[in-house]
Amino acid sequence: MDVRVFSVSEITRQIKLLLEDSFPALWVEGEISNFMPHHSGHMYFTLKDADAQISCVMWRSRASTLNLEIKDGLKIRVYGTLRLYEKSGRYQLDLLRVESAGLGELQLQFERLKEQLHDEGLFDPSQKKPLPKFPLKIGVITSPTGAALQDVLSVASRISPSTKIVLFGVKVQGAGAAKEIVRAINIFNAHYPVDLLIVGRGGGSLEDLWPFNEEIVARAIFNSQIPIVSAVGHEIDFTIADFVSDLRAPTPSAAVEIVLPNDYETREWLFEIHQRQQNRIKDHVARLRSEIINIQNSYSFRRPKDILQRYILHIEEITQRIFLAIKNKTAKERVIIENLKNQLQSLNPYNVLNRGYSMVFKDEKLVSSVDVIEIDDKLSVKLKDGKFNSQVLSKKHE
Repeated sequence: MDVRVFSVSEITRQIKLLLEDSFPALWVEGEISNFMPHHSGHMYFTLKDADAQISCVMWRSRASTLNLEIKDGLKIRVYGTLRLYEKSGRYQLDLLRVESAGLGELQLQFERLKEQLHDEGLFDPSQKKPLPKFPLKIGVITSPTGAALQDVLSVASRISPSTKIVLFGVKVQGAGAAKEIVRAINIFNAHYPVDLLIVGRGGGSLEDLWPFNEEIVARAIFNSQIPIVSAVGHEIDFTIADFVSDLRAPTPSAAVEIVLPNDYETREWLFEIHQRQQNRIKDHVARLRSEIINIQNSYSFRRPKDILQRYILHIEEITQRIFLAIKNKTAKERVIIENLKNQLQSLNPYNVLNRGYSMVFKDEKLVSSVDVIEIDDKLSVKLKDGKFNSQVLSKKHE
């Protein structure tokens, strides 16, 4: 039994004829993804909706006349014809016209979050942390298998071999990538302090880069105590991480170029420090020399005897004032003492005896009333020039 065997070319040619004859030029609406401007001027991208996608091409002759900026996330309406390229076995839309149909869902999410975080102040330049001039240890948060890591290590070893690179490997696209990036940032801050962090990956479509547009990543970057450089490999568009980070670099390798000074910059910096220190020392020596000259030219330095004589006269003047003050104080105190003495004399009970009075004592206690004595009590009587003893024979109140 003979079986016809088709070649790949025959089958592909039949599919091409069937496809292109069945679909005339048509309008298609979808969201741009994986946009890649070619150096030749041609444009290649994917047009997608929630359930499917189709490749598109627009040749340079038509692309040069577009008034619309083509970028990932843009919702567009295109007019073109279906073409199947036999060598690749792939079909695509050959575009004749492109019109805007608004923003795609991802781009709308991006714009809403960007506006929200901007209003909260997460993009405020005053919140940016300064980067260290000479980082000795740099943390890198990226895929451990991606080309971005190799670029970082290559540039770092060339510019500053002594700088230590600490890798925290994470997913950089797909489900769970944002959470892994946040966890890495938090672990570095809590347990592995470095001078700065580089967070990023190589280029890709809007979907590929979406973890860097997640709100949790933006807030983790903002709350980090360690300065963070966003290094997502796309030069034209920005991610939310670019806006909130302390510095944005277009690629991971460019981030290393930015944060690590080269040998020339290091020498220049050291030379500036050396010059500043020399100038400070010269200025200080000049000030000291000026002070010494002023002291040498001063009157006190040239005529020390005059200064000493003035101090001696001043001391003598103070001594004389102290002596007079003591003398006056002593005289005043003497007058006060004399007055007190006279007052005491006038109050002395013994002075009364000189006027003919006497003092009577019983048991060596002064008797001031007849009530304290009894008949036969023995009393002592004090006169101005002596005393005598007596006995009570009688008493009478008056």
